[in-house]
Amino acid sequence: MAEYKITAEPRTETGKGAARRLRRQDKVPGVVYGHGGAPRHVALPSYDLLMALKTSNVLISLEVDGKSELVIPKDVQRDILRSGVLTHVDLLVVKRGEKVSVEIPIQVEGDLAPGGNLLEHTLHALPVEAEATHIPESVTVSVEGLEEGATVTAKDVKLPAGVTLAVAEDDPVLHVVASQAAEEPEAAEGEAAEGEARVGASEE
Repeated sequence: MAEYKITAEPRTETGKGAARRLRRQDKVPGVVYGHGGAPRHVALPSYDLLMALKTSNVLISLEVDGKSELVIPKDVQRDILRSGVLTHVDLLVVKRGEKVSVEIPIQVEGDLAPGGNLLEHTLHALPVEAEATHIPESVTVSVEGLEEGATVTAKDVKLPAGVTLAVAEDDPVLHVVASQAAEEPEAAEGEAAEGEARVGASEE
């Protein structure tokens, strides 16, 4: 699991105006919370935070006023018009050895059985509990040879050691469904049959 070091500054001003001023300085307003402490407002360098967030479930060693603590991003807000611009971040304080609840991105590998079927994602990320300093970046699910109607459930996903599911084992993750192209000919045939029936009836 990747660990990034970021130096942040405490901030005393809050509100939209203060946040806009920070962003003009290439800084991102954030809140640090957890372990019973009062939430603390900080300002983080935008570039450093963007680089860290390129890794899923990144662990950040955050230094504020000469003190360092481990945090993980829990809520990241981005500009709706400019995806590369961060507007706010919530950071959860964690300790080495403790378990935290996170969502791990699901990667898919393999090819479905021939037939033009489609893969439908019920979940794009799997809720799990993992040790704070050993959170996997992703989990991989094989769909090799799966046919229409097949379902991959949470218990079918192979998890790394020390990682446990935070959802029911039978919760669906992926479905294999028929493509629309495969369904359309059947619908067309049905419509043709109905048309023929109507013609026959009118001739009578």
